Amino acid sequence: MPQGWEWLIIGAALFLLFGASRLPQLAKSLGQSRKAFKDGMREAEEEAEKEAKQKQLASTPAAPQINAMNADDEVVAEMRRGAEVKQS
Repeated sequence: MPQGWEWLIIGAALFLLFGASRLPQLAKSLGQSRKAFKDGMREAEEEAEKEAKQKQLASTPAAPQINAMNADDEVVAEMRRGAEVKQS
């Protein structure tokens, strides 16, 4: 890792290569690129978690749905059958 005087040499070399007007633009561009990369990584993680939850929900069997009207009709029909058997 560069120490104090080495950073000074690196800074001077960058200043000579790019000039004073380009250095702030380069730093801004580098910061925006870093932010965009982090946002992309975060979105990829969220998408992976979302897919994992969907797979988990898809693999879990759904509870049977009972229609209240059909259930009542079935109970009444069963009671009638029971009554008919008792009368016979």
